[in-house]
Amino acid sequence: MKRAIDTNIKPDEITPEEDYLNRREFIIGAGAAVLGAAASDVFSPPLVRAAGEPTVKRTLSGPAGEALTDKEEATTFVNYYELSMDKDEAVKYGRHLRTRPWTVTVDGLVKKTRSFDIEKILKMFPLEERIYRFRCVEGWSMVIPWLGFSLGKFIKKCEPTGSAKFVEFYTLYDPDQLPGQLSSVLPWPYMEGLRMDEAAHPLTLLTVGMYGKILPGQNGAPIRLMVPWKYGFKSIKSIVRMRFVEKMPTTTWMKASPDEYGFYANVNPQVDHPRWSQAQEQRIGEEGLRDTLMFNGYGQEVAALYSGMDLRKYF
Repeated sequence: MKRAIDTNIKPDEITPEEDYLNRREFIIGAGAAVLGAAASDVFSPPLVRAAGEPTVKRTLSGPAGEALTDKEEATTFVNYYELSMDKDEAVKYGRHLRTRPWTVTVDGLVKKTRSFDIEKILKMFPLEERIYRFRCVEGWSMVIPWLGFSLGKFIKKCEPTGSAKFVEFYTLYDPDQLPGQLSSVLPWPYMEGLRMDEAAHPLTLLTVGMYGKILPGQNGAPIRLMVPWKYGFKSIKSIVRMRFVEKMPTTTWMKASPDEYGFYANVNPQVDHPRWSQAQEQRIGEEGLRDTLMFNGYGQEVAALYSGMDLRKYF
């Protein structure tokens, strides 16, 4: 799917010049000066890519006319329960998450089980910068410029068989690095899933960076999912495994609280969470509340995926 670039771009939507000029930092790493100056503030090792600078395409997908969320807010106001339920602790532990070496295993209903090294994955596809709304089920939202590539393109490399109807994603399980996994708040490892047509949709992104730089640990380094029309918990972080299956999986939040969290998790202001309304949201950095948009504002692109479905039943 190709979308025309919106020409009515406001100044506060544009990536800051210093981030654009420092884009090579994202490509070839932060450098020894940064490491020496503040090792505790280095979120993860630098990306290493083939010689030359890859294409980075900027795509406005939905939130034209909305200001980007402040980078500091987006990288510190986070939910990553594997690190901690406390946001400050999640940031602290995230800074020390080891993201090299890192592999993503692909198995299940595929022609061949295989493992992809993160560096190999990064060389497979040109990166795109996509500005997406991000809506959390608790009621807060952001607008973030993500860097990544189409999950659908990666799925083609995985060669799933015709009987694969769903794809499962698994987060790293390592309580030494992810101390939140020592708690019983959720069944570990964290697992999410998508229907194959959702996974292959052009908006679904495998994400490796944000704001022109590599993902911080607390934001899901080195590779996470971004499904902008669904609540944030569907966009699983720190992926180490993708498994193709025939039957709809019971995901982590479905296991933990099936009355509150369904498989689809589409942003829907008409379906309340059992403990709060989803009709409005708090945009981080703004005063007051916004009305929540159906499918988080991406209905034109994705509503056809759910044609004929009762979205109150399939929540």
